[in-house]
Amino acid sequence: MAYMSMGEAHRRITDYLNRFSDAVSSQDVASLKQLLSFSSNSPSLLSLADSLNVFQDANRLIKQSDNYSPFADITVPLFRSLQHYRTGNLVDAYLAFEKSANAFIQEFRNWESAWALEALYVIAYEIRVLAERADRELASNGKSPEKLKAAGSFLMKVFGVLALGTVHLCRSVIRSIETARIFDFEEFPKRDKVTYMYYTGRLEVFNENFPAADQKLSYALINCNPRSEANISVLSQYSNIVQALRRGDLRLLRHALEEHEDHCNQNNEFFPPFKRFLRSGVYLVLEKLELQVYQRLFKKIYIIQKQKDPSKAHQMKLDVIVKALKWLEMDMDVDEVECIVAILIHKNLVKGYFAHKSKVVVLSKQDPFPKLNGKPVNS
Repeated sequence: MAYMSMGEAHRRITDYLNRFSDAVSSQDVASLKQLLSFSSNSPSLLSLADSLNVFQDANRLIKQSDNYSPFADITVPLFRSLQHYRTGNLVDAYLAFEKSANAFIQEFRNWESAWALEALYVIAYEIRVLAERADRELASNGKSPEKLKAAGSFLMKVFGVLALGTVHLCRSVIRSIETARIFDFEEFPKRDKVTYMYYTGRLEVFNENFPAADQKLSYALINCNPRSEANISVLSQYSNIVQALRRGDLRLLRHALEEHEDHCNQNNEFFPPFKRFLRSGVYLVLEKLELQVYQRLFKKIYIIQKQKDPSKAHQMKLDVIVKALKWLEMDMDVDEVECIVAILIHKNLVKGYFAHKSKVVVLSKQDPFPKLNGKPVNS
């Protein structure tokens, strides 16, 4: 390393800290990614590591500055990791980077949008690379390599910060976890496995992949802590939804999702059921049941027609469906009903076709209302 003065070292450290602070305040994810990419061995980061060895009071500099202190939990261990990385002490570099990464996740949760998602991906990549190198160091010293497993737990945390409301953001993280051959799922702590299976199970329901949803949610239910109040769901909240599904009662389903009776949660806060569904993250999933209810309603109409005139049971007039919906206080015209039937046919919940001139749905004579049997419907 070429000679570096104390003043030059101080300048390079403050330059990095200013760039970090500016990247966050301006939501400049491209710049933030560069500041976190250890494995790139960029000259600026290597120079920063040398500066930290010359100017050894960076922690005080960070904590006493109004500009730098808000990110101290990220940058202080990050600097320590970079110093260890520069000297080839990879186990300590990993441990410090993991602490910085966990602080970054906590900060990421507090930001109003997912603007820093690509930076989070960089951190996930860097922690895996550091873990692999740290394990090689441990193995060469006759110790058990264990950092890669810890990195796997961090990937679980990364998935946990991505809300199901942003489904497209979850998929790449899920692929990273489920296609990685370096992690043994069963070796993760039970709490991480339960959390992962619960949220990915909800995502499978949202994607209408019911076999996978059943497998994942069942795992979460069987393995969660039954004494934890946060894991307890009041099943009576869902009784009307179940009844609506069984009866094909669209009115009951909508009332169940929208009713405004006050209920109290464990913090003595009062809020209506639809807000509880929102808070627990299942409202959008429950809304998707509406098509299932339509299918059962149409099936009931079909059964009644079959009892009256078996020869014409497979011909269902749209006017009849309109009348049934009006009886349920659902005011829809023929065009709206035709649109709903078209969606049901497209999703293979109804087998048939339209006779547009006569405004009739001609149902298949064989299995006009297919059972899901755990199979995903067409998307």
